[in-house]
Amino acid sequence: MRDRRPVADTSDYPLGSKWVFPQWEGWRSMEAKRAGEPACVRGYEPGDRDACRALWVDLTTWHRDLYEAPDIGGSDPGRQFDKHLDRVGPEHVWIAETEEGVVGMTGLIPGDTMDELEPLVVRASHRRRGIGAQLTRVVIQASKERGARYLRVRPAARNALALGFFHGQGFGILGQIELLHDFRPVDRRKWREGETLADLAFKV
Repeated sequence: MRDRRPVADTSDYPLGSKWVFPQWEGWRSMEAKRAGEPACVRGYEPGDRDACRALWVDLTTWHRDLYEAPDIGGSDPGRQFDKHLDRVGPEHVWIAETEEGVVGMTGLIPGDTMDELEPLVVRASHRRRGIGAQLTRVVIQASKERGARYLRVRPAARNALALGFFHGQGFGILGQIELLHDFRPVDRRKWREGETLADLAFKV
């Protein structure tokens, strides 16, 4: 049976070190503070499902606003988390928790030689505190321990904030690039001008 005791990964200690905390909620938060981290990061538990669905809705809403596309994610975007969980397994999902409850989550999609970090989401009220970086470090370490050769992340091209964040976390290599041809009517195309790559102009 998988050990579901919460673990936290902290840059104050050697990579790969894991501090196992008792189940008492207050103690876990105290330990996270003592380690100098903004949250306690632990493995997914069945009781986290509703909170993770809500976080998935937050992530979907962000992309809907970013692309001015209210249909992204369908009519019940929270259910997409269930599909993701079935795909990767609970052992590849991590939760960020504070005294206020679950405030973030991330996941690892395992591959043969290349893993993928997906998703990464932190509640709006808890962003810019280092929780996203904390979650990212956990996925990076997990991918290393799996023996993967690469770890990729695929933020939306228009998401400049995410691009800047992941670049700062060490994702500084351009791998495969996705190019689109839009066949929709012109009045439904809402792409933005201004991006260049290899001296070529692109819309995002």
